[in-house]
Amino acid sequence: MDNKMEQAESDASPIVYIVDDEPSVRDSLERLLASEGLRSQSFATAREFLDHQPGLVASCLLLDVNLPDTDGLDVQQELGTRGEELPIIFMTGHATIPMTVKAMRAGAVEFLAKPFEDEALLQAVKDALEKDHAAAEGRALSADLRRRYELLTAREREVLQLAIGGLMNKQIAGELGTTEVTAKVHKRRVMEKMGARSIADLVGMAACLDIKASKMR
Repeated sequence: MDNKMEQAESDASPIVYIVDDEPSVRDSLERLLASEGLRSQSFATAREFLDHQPGLVASCLLLDVNLPDTDGLDVQQELGTRGEELPIIFMTGHATIPMTVKAMRAGAVEFLAKPFEDEALLQAVKDALEKDHAAAEGRALSADLRRRYELLTAREREVLQLAIGGLMNKQIAGELGTTEVTAKVHKRRVMEKMGARSIADLVGMAACLDIKASKMR
């Protein structure tokens, strides 16, 4: 296996993000995860992590509650506002019941009190990565559909919206002010570029991309 193939396999493997302001904690967690064959990436502050662009692979976040620049619960809230459903495992040395309840209600996978057992953390990470695996597949599919959609010309995008609205070739031609043969060619190109085998396929793809159908005027 050459270096490029090794890099591709590495980039496709799950990753665990670590946000903790203590270097010793970050180093310890990185070593523990590496011992289980897990990739990790560490951040000393919440802002460093929030400015990072996440990949499409399965991932989870080991997040310290008490950070120098913000509260871990605020990080959870910001991720939720962004629509990033990243599974979070909270770590803290000063847990309270209201804090724990708030985090779990917002979707946290686990709330671990420091010091915690290695086995407890590894199990929590395993559960979080399994939870995110299906979501990662969905993100990859959406990204691929978006890439295909961006290959369409402006006219082809018009045709797509008319086609998913249930219009036939003759009706599409009338809406575009062109011939039925030309409309048919545009429609075929849309289907080919999007990789759709049927109009039903195309409708499903448009729904994933939040593209609305156009109706006859």
